[in-house]
Amino acid sequence: MLTAPAHSAVTVETDLSVLHRDDDLLVLSKPSGLLSVPGKDPALADCLESRARNAFPGALLVHRLDRDTSGIMVMALNRKAQRHLGLQFERRRIGKAYVARVWGEVANMKGCVDAPIACDWPNRPKQMIDRDNGRPALTQWEVMEREPGATRVMLRPLTGRSHQLRVHLLSLGHPVLGDNFYAHDEALRAADRLQLHALELTLRHPADGRFCTFRDPCPF
Repeated sequence: MLTAPAHSAVTVETDLSVLHRDDDLLVLSKPSGLLSVPGKDPALADCLESRARNAFPGALLVHRLDRDTSGIMVMALNRKAQRHLGLQFERRRIGKAYVARVWGEVANMKGCVDAPIACDWPNRPKQMIDRDNGRPALTQWEVMEREPGATRVMLRPLTGRSHQLRVHLLSLGHPVLGDNFYAHDEALRAADRLQLHALELTLRHPADGRFCTFRDPCPF
């Protein structure tokens, strides 16, 4: 297993932090507040994808993170690697771990949320739990640390729905701190950014199939 240590991160150019690079993979740390891909408005052209392509012209998108979520993203450096990684995401073969700080003190030590998610069309891009028409969504969670008024949890999504972790935590009565879509006023004011971070990715390397784990330390 290849593991990328925290100290391997280097800044290639302004605001582009590279955790790992080889002939097939480019593993990046996305800051909170940066889009993964360009928005429709020209003012939203700056994004991780464009920064990566400026530094590595062959970089190809494989997956996304929400704008306000920070953490690890992998890109492919050739079409073969992109197809290989894309199939791993599609077939749910990628291991993903997130850290979140949520409102309130979570009572249990661990659990699993099995609740289908659909777009809340009148309020899009917000999502909601819809047990009749939603797409299956499954999240495992475990308490890491409790503090007065908040809890730090480890999250392992087994599906990849839009806003899945944020909606599932809200359904437990514990919205993510700093979440401008789903948090109530007190939880929103409790942090200066969304307290959700993509901590770890485990995948099979496109070149030889070996398992690789990459980690981006949580900044909060």
